[in-house]
Amino acid sequence: MIAIDAGNTRIKWGIHDGVAWQAQGALPTAQASRLAEVSTGWPDAERVVACNVAGEAVGAAISVALAKRYDPLLWLHSNAACCGVRNGYEVPERLGADRWAALIGARAQVSSACLVVCAGTATTVDWLDAHGDFRGGLILPGVDLMRASLARNTAQLPLAEGEFRCAPRNTIDAIVSGCLHAQIGAIERMFAALSAEPGAVCLLTGGAAPRLTPHLGIPFRMVETLILDGLVRFSASQ
Repeated sequence: MIAIDAGNTRIKWGIHDGVAWQAQGALPTAQASRLAEVSTGWPDAERVVACNVAGEAVGAAISVALAKRYDPLLWLHSNAACCGVRNGYEVPERLGADRWAALIGARAQVSSACLVVCAGTATTVDWLDAHGDFRGGLILPGVDLMRASLARNTAQLPLAEGEFRCAPRNTIDAIVSGCLHAQIGAIERMFAALSAEPGAVCLLTGGAAPRLTPHLGIPFRMVETLILDGLVRFSASQ
């Protein structure tokens, strides 16, 4: 089985043999058509399953790139319930497919309440209770998007490459620390709503997650393949 997660910045893919991941990779979303070349190294697959938050043009490019080798892709779209997860969004279909995949993947990882954090171009912070009910969540700009916004929209603040400090004493560190504090604060405040539940944990995934984990003061676990895991679980249920 091959799983594909098309995000705003990168398209991540993985090859799963039904037991474990055998290979993984990524390429820039703007180069979606290159999947035709990349996939020449992939094995034959029973199914290709995908989710996409990068727009219809990217989805079409992925489908075209893989059409010669594989049957039509199975696309995950958010709905009211799937794989033991119930979607509490006011309009379930409006939940991002990547968030839905991550919640499905999280339900396979833990049976306790958990906070599901996807830290990429944007950071999403989603509450999944012990019954498998998605209770709601946050969306905020990711770390790099925050930094870029300051550089783009202010006259004298640079695109900072500083370090995290508890009490920064220069502008570069102040920007980086402020952006990280904003991420960590949102996560820890959201976690407070479920922290009293037995076994409550935060599951983190995404390219920026390793920048957050050194500063988190809550129980957490890194799951790099969380969205791809959710796609595989969804595919197996079909």
